[in-house]
Amino acid sequence: MTKKQLEESVQYLRNKGFEQPEIGIVLGTGLGRLVDEIEDPVVAHYNHIPFFPLATVEFHSGKLVYGTISNKKVVVMQGRFHLYEGYDFLDITYPIRVMHLLGIHHLFISNAAGAVNLNFKKGDMMLIEDHINLQGGSPLAFKNVSEFGERFTDMSAPYDKVMGDKLASIAEKHGIALRKGVYASVVGPQLETRAEYRMLKIMGADAVGMSTVPEVIVANHLSLPVVAVSVLTDECDPDALQPVDIQEIIAIAEATEPKMVQLFQELIKIV
Repeated sequence: MTKKQLEESVQYLRNKGFEQPEIGIVLGTGLGRLVDEIEDPVVAHYNHIPFFPLATVEFHSGKLVYGTISNKKVVVMQGRFHLYEGYDFLDITYPIRVMHLLGIHHLFISNAAGAVNLNFKKGDMMLIEDHINLQGGSPLAFKNVSEFGERFTDMSAPYDKVMGDKLASIAEKHGIALRKGVYASVVGPQLETRAEYRMLKIMGADAVGMSTVPEVIVANHLSLPVVAVSVLTDECDPDALQPVDIQEIIAIAEATEPKMVQLFQELIKIV
């Protein structure tokens, strides 16, 4: 990754009309409908953006959408990138750097995750307050990282408390249950074994997924305030573990999605 590559990506998007977005949004598995709320959308498919990776997961659509939500300019990633697709950490986080250069001041992230905390149920949402990186690497571990920001990035408070508190207040106001907890990020794409779920619980994880943490690390590298929400799509009880059904996971994410869309729309108004 070079600054020249990033500048080419950004210039292509500006030429398409992506002018000064205020908020960047990353949509997770089964959580793509927020784009339906965008007024005057401008679409850029990943395969047309210089140096952009391509989404290979069948339920990730692979496009950036720019427009207006709640009178704010937004740029939305509909489809993200994962280690399990064969990408490296620089690929996964490249769009975050592009959105930052376009001008975003805040980053919203969503994902689908499994509930490790047995008090949480499928269909719940969880505000991520902290995370555990189990992906075996870092998006900041490359030779010329200091050209892009401080190499030794502080991660004592990776999720913005002000936005998190606002999101919790919005949820309470609308009677939407919003759990709070720790998200563990693993490589995937295989799901966890019973022993791995027990390990995650001992570590202090409340939910587990295969994304988000690299993007959050880069957001902190860029001093970009970030808030993240998991939609909990399955219950990971090692003593009563059922075979995973990916279609059910997607269906639960889609059923919960309207609540997430409402939370994000309301937060957009006040950040």
